Amino acid sequence: MIKKTIAILLGSGLLAAGINMFIIPNHLLDGGIIGLGLIGKYVFELKPGLTIILLSVPLYTIAFFYNRDYFYNGVHGLFVSSFLIDLFRPLSTWDAPSILVSSLIAGIMVGTGIGIMLSANISSGASDLLALMLSKVTHINAGIIIFIFDCVVLLLGSFIIEEVTIFYSAIMVTMVGITTSIILTIFRKDRRSYRF
Repeated sequence: MIKKTIAILLGSGLLAAGINMFIIPNHLLDGGIIGLGLIGKYVFELKPGLTIILLSVPLYTIAFFYNRDYFYNGVHGLFVSSFLIDLFRPLSTWDAPSILVSSLIAGIMVGTGIGIMLSANISSGASDLLALMLSKVTHINAGIIIFIFDCVVLLLGSFIIEEVTIFYSAIMVTMVGITTSIILTIFRKDRRSYRF
């Protein structure tokens, strides 16, 4: 329980800081449910954390009936990370580095945060939860599945935000996928398998 709590707080903190300090100031777009939350912010001025929760409800409902462990372990990460994303909102007003540097740093921070949570079988949003479930069935690294989801959201976002931002967003999403995969591989070597 202590390890899961630390994973939730550390992972969510890195995720929220990366989004508010590097992604939002540069108008970058992440993938998955987080990316959809960012689209909601950029287009409709919605709170990204709250949007992530609302968009995650259907998959968490499925998880509740499919496997209660997925639901109970995932819902904590969802609420904490979404709450911190909105709580850390004032950080988005700081003078962020160049868009390339921000893309790389954000990718590492977000990827590390997601990787830490997934290694403890905790998800920060519905796309992470779905990746975790698919990974369990297909034995494909969850980081790779998340990367595929991210690419789909980036494609959707390409119709909404400027092309140059999409290019740097793609760099960031690639870094998120690489970092998440590395973190999960490290933890997999330690634990051999993911079990609830």
